[in-house]
Amino acid sequence: MLVGQEPRELTPYQSPLAFFGAELRRGRTAARLSQTDLGHKVNYSGALIGKIEKAERWPQADLAGRCDEALGLGGHLVALLDAVNRQRQAASTTHAAAHHGVLDHLPALRRALDARDCPADGPVRPAPELRREVQQLVRWRLETDYLAVARRLTVLLPELHRARQQRTSEHAGVANLLTQAYRASDAIADKFGQHDLSARIIDLMCSAAAESGDELTIAAAAYVRGETFFANGDWLTGCRILDRAAAHLRPAISVHAAAAYGALHMRAAVLAARGGDPDTAARHIDEAAAAACHVPEAVYRGTAFGPASVRIHRLSLSVDSHDLAAALRAATGGHRRRPCPPSAGPTTSSTWPAPTCTRAIRTEHWSSLTRPGAAHPSTYGTIPRSKTASPPCWPVARDRRSRCCAWPSGSAHRHRSAGRAQQLRQLQQRVDDPVSGLDDHGILRPQVTPRPAPDQRCT
Repeated sequence: MLVGQEPRELTPYQSPLAFFGAELRRGRTAARLSQTDLGHKVNYSGALIGKIEKAERWPQADLAGRCDEALGLGGHLVALLDAVNRQRQAASTTHAAAHHGVLDHLPALRRALDARDCPADGPVRPAPELRREVQQLVRWRLETDYLAVARRLTVLLPELHRARQQRTSEHAGVANLLTQAYRASDAIADKFGQHDLSARIIDLMCSAAAESGDELTIAAAAYVRGETFFANGDWLTGCRILDRAAAHLRPAISVHAAAAYGALHMRAAVLAARGGDPDTAARHIDEAAAAACHVPEAVYRGTAFGPASVRIHRLSLSVDSHDLAAALRAATGGHRRRPCPPSAGPTTSSTWPAPTCTRAIRTEHWSSLTRPGAAHPSTYGTIPRSKTASPPCWPVARDRRSRCCAWPSGSAHRHRSAGRAQQLRQLQQRVDDPVSGLDDHGILRPQVTPRPAPDQRCT
């Protein structure tokens, strides 16, 4: 969790999953361990421990057993898995029913979009109430509760369209809310294969974002617009559009601006790689890593960004380009560079506002902002207002050799990535083997286990 942030109050009797998470937290706090400390002991991430405690992820038997042993719970968590698995099976059945329910709401959603400039008469609630409605909508989208999103949108979109027509002093704020509502609509269209509807909604979202006048809202809309180019295969054009959108941002002014800037470059890297331009992809992922040096892993304006997100994308890009050496470096933290030193002037905690999204990914500490000699997170130096001067605390990636990653070094990081590193080493050894490596088509040959001699077989 973020420094100084109170842990979320749990509701243990809401479900078996919630009870499991509450019992895990109870055992962890009794052992006086943080989520990160427990993660190190069981070889899982502290973020995953936190998500399970908050009933946001399903626990696996291996994790439950390791936590039982590390916390001395005597198999208590493993015993709870039966009830959790029954809940998971019921949730899977409910998900299938929800899928059909969402499809039933699509005609009403289309009608609400068709009548955006001439919505039906009705009341318009005050801006604070609309803002709460949209915040709930965003939470449901992040939790992939698409049935709840579809039900609410059919009522909320006409009301937001009416508020937009009133042209009051809250018009920019309404346009911002409408942008988020359109993004929730696009999530439904995209996830359920309605790609023509998705492209249409993205155009409406970009128009609403432009009306808001908020550069972060415009950046979020541009990020979502990238989906269009994934669908139509014009990847390099999408990369250029995201690059242009990032150029209009000032990433040094706040965490949110840096996150928006980094997220655009992160998605641009994927588009460039899809388009067969690895050099451009490397430049964009390096620029995203530079921004991640100053951003804690979280969800900003509905988009996840931070050191973990960049690292996952870097690893994925390396695997997709069949660069196993780069994948190995990404998995083991080999793309690490010296941490960005703080600037001379101290700043207050208000310089780094906390993420506003309720489903933000909370880390145990602002590891991506940790600097040698820093006594407290609120004393970090500010990022300079402009990248053009290229001061030491804003490392701009110049080429593929210039990389910045905010992942901490040390034994804890090596312990977390040891298993994945070993797997990648074994894979690389197989690829390099002239006999059992790649065939003439570049496909890895299957491993053949020699059968033991008759006199060596077990009886």
